[in-house]
Amino acid sequence: MILAYIRERLSWILLFLFLQLLLLFVAAVDSQIPFLPILYIVFLSSMLFMVFLIVRYNRETKFYKSLRAWDDTFDLAAITEPEHPFEAIAMDMLSLQAERFKRESSIRLMEMEEEKDELLSWIHEVKTPLTTMQLMIERIEDETLKGQLQYEWLRIHLLLDQQLHQKRIPFIQNDLHIEVSALEPIIFQEIRALKSWCMQKGIGFDVSLQVTEVLSDTKWLGFIIRQLLTNAVKYSSASDIALQSELVDDHVRLIIRDSGRGIDPKDMPRIFDKGFTSTTLHQDRAATGMGLYLTQKAANALLIRIQVESKPGKGTTFTLIFPKKNDVVRIIGM
Repeated sequence: MILAYIRERLSWILLFLFLQLLLLFVAAVDSQIPFLPILYIVFLSSMLFMVFLIVRYNRETKFYKSLRAWDDTFDLAAITEPEHPFEAIAMDMLSLQAERFKRESSIRLMEMEEEKDELLSWIHEVKTPLTTMQLMIERIEDETLKGQLQYEWLRIHLLLDQQLHQKRIPFIQNDLHIEVSALEPIIFQEIRALKSWCMQKGIGFDVSLQVTEVLSDTKWLGFIIRQLLTNAVKYSSASDIALQSELVDDHVRLIIRDSGRGIDPKDMPRIFDKGFTSTTLHQDRAATGMGLYLTQKAANALLIRIQVESKPGKGTTFTLIFPKKNDVVRIIGM
């Protein structure tokens, strides 16, 4: 800030120095003017000018220091009241821009809410014919055709479900209900939903739960498990997917292990990025790049840590590490 102030007042400083040098030059050239008294006057005026600069620096930069420290909340009360005309002009313009930004933000937020409500309404409307389609598919006698239609139905269902939760994620804190949740019903419900797909691919499940209950939100935990199981089934074939729970250092761990194609090491840092799909099989059009992104978002809200281990061609292991009971208070208090 000091250097900025000196650059701002540089023309005035140079003018003062020029006048002092001019005075000394005149005294040196004109023999009738005593040089030492003039030098003494120049010295005193320079000292006074230095004191003046220091005093003015503290007064003139107070407003700009508060402006630099201003955060992005657009609360103008955090800025020091202007004491000078130019500061008042800057403050007036800031006030106008802040009010305009607040108005536009409010309008955009309302539009986003309306768009979200319309999309959620549309998704719920689409679920009705989907349910009807499922009942119709159940009556098909041709098992091959029935299996294919069930698979395509399931893909649509999962995509709609993913879109539904994507719109709910920004408001997840308003939707959380933390309670003691039984793991087995949640896991088996998600497995049953994927039954037709798993039968088509020859995939089975090996469930071993040493810990049967966790403190979490049942609905959002089901969504997290659904995304991980969907990924495991999508990238596996003719193998078992193992699910087991254990207690380690007062943390419940839910481990989901598959024997699928695995994840390339160079992709590991980016698997939770929005829209990221594998660089190994980039032509895979079935991947949306949203599943693990939404999983991470939901897990963060529930204070669940996700660890990933994978070897290409040997499978992937996702470990959900649930918070301790004391940490759950942080979620409830949000």
